[in-house]
Amino acid sequence: MKINLLVQEFCDYSQYIRGYADDTIKRYRRVVSLFTKYAEIEDIDQINDENTKGFFFNGRTLKNWSSNTFVCYHKTLVVFFRWCVEQGHMEANLAQDIETPKIEKRLPPKLTKQESQRLLEVVYNYPYKYKFLRYRNHAIFATFLFTGLRRKELLNLKYTDIDLENLTLFVRQGKGNKDRIIPINHKLVSILQKYSQERSRLDKTCPEFFTSLNRNMGFKEIGLRRLVAKIKDVSGLSFNVHRLRHTFATLMLEGGCDIYSLSRILGHNDIKTTTIYLAASSEHLRQQIIKNPL
Repeated sequence: MKINLLVQEFCDYSQYIRGYADDTIKRYRRVVSLFTKYAEIEDIDQINDENTKGFFFNGRTLKNWSSNTFVCYHKTLVVFFRWCVEQGHMEANLAQDIETPKIEKRLPPKLTKQESQRLLEVVYNYPYKYKFLRYRNHAIFATFLFTGLRRKELLNLKYTDIDLENLTLFVRQGKGNKDRIIPINHKLVSILQKYSQERSRLDKTCPEFFTSLNRNMGFKEIGLRRLVAKIKDVSGLSFNVHRLRHTFATLMLEGGCDIYSLSRILGHNDIKTTTIYLAASSEHLRQQIIKNPL
């Protein structure tokens, strides 16, 4: 049977029955496509132990995959092959027993407090052609730095998700299809109020909170990428949206936030995921080391 037909069936099952996110489905399609191109095969019967192991060996030695990439691709093929075995299209899961490399433990990249302040100043003081862009862009970067939202979580924010009166922000179906409520401080409330007033002035009535300048519709991912690229260029700071999330987490710990509360705010399933920021925060560790009674 053709692999592309099986991939379509597998992705439909994963999306509509198991409820996996769109990004996960895209990863399934991309990885299986890379595998079939490497092995130069079209039918499921052509998959064998040699081309399966060769795919990973080639990726590690010639394409210089990182350990994370190797493990990600391996998990993807394991899940796809397992489904094929369950459906009777393969006799065995040929990826299951392939040994994976140890993942490097790296500290999450972040901006310092001073760099974060500089970033917000650059965003606000940039010579925009329209006043709306100043308040919207400032509100976007402030939201990233004051709440730790993921990229899609911010773009999916609805106007009704922002409760400025009660100082809360509602994340609707974030990563892992989980809702959560994030408290927001008065500084962010002030920034969001200014943007909200400008949004109303231009009669933006679409449900999305962050909107396009020229259209009555939500701000899109491609627009956010262009905005980040422009601010990186003018500020001279090296960052991406996820680095702003790391920055938020590290600054929260340095400010005295406990690890459990931070885990809830970030929307982590496992608190072990949050503990990596303990090592990234030298200030937090410095506050703890002085507790030595000697």
